Amino acid sequence: MAGCGCESNLQFDGVSKQYKTVLWIVIAINAMMFLFETGASFAANSMSLRADALDFLGDSFTYTITLLAIGHSLRWRASAAMFKGVMLALMGVWVLGSTLYRVFIIGTPNEYIMGSVAVLAFSANIISVLLLLKYRNGDSNVRSVWLCSRNDAIGNLAVLIAAVVVYTTQSHWPDLVVAFLMAILFLYSASLIIRQAASELGYVEGLHADAQSCQLGQDKH
Repeated sequence: MAGCGCESNLQFDGVSKQYKTVLWIVIAINAMMFLFETGASFAANSMSLRADALDFLGDSFTYTITLLAIGHSLRWRASAAMFKGVMLALMGVWVLGSTLYRVFIIGTPNEYIMGSVAVLAFSANIISVLLLLKYRNGDSNVRSVWLCSRNDAIGNLAVLIAAVVVYTTQSHWPDLVVAFLMAILFLYSASLIIRQAASELGYVEGLHADAQSCQLGQDKH
């Protein structure tokens, strides 16, 4: 096949016992933080905490899909990544719509709960980021995990800053602004995942076409 342009140049696909172990740890961290932060978001009346809790849930779900996709064909993995990208985009739209709705609801979030939970969530996500750092440049299925974990750490830091500003101003606007920015970050990361997955799916189709061309050439001889 070398003369027919059928070579592959694929990135790390997650087929590693060490990577799978890291994923299980990260899934457990995200699941626990989702349960804890969901309760805290209602106690604090914080939209940014609620958005962050939803992100933890989404990560737990998508990381499980990543585990299931490991070892399958590139088409299967890219399709799984495409699905995760679409789900992340839907999360972003939901958070964006909910934040716009909350603009018209009066109520200042509890900055003490916001700040305390944000510190805990940030610590949890820094652990996840450090565990996943060496795998950040894999295929779309692997890279989506890195992007989601990076989003979490950025979001937690933003919630912490919002808590400080809420404490200073006694206004609900910092909380809503952070939730809005997190929604934009979800949508941006979703676009990155979807574009890479689409590229990999196109690559698979190209390989398939090349293989057919090679086979036709061999049949003629």
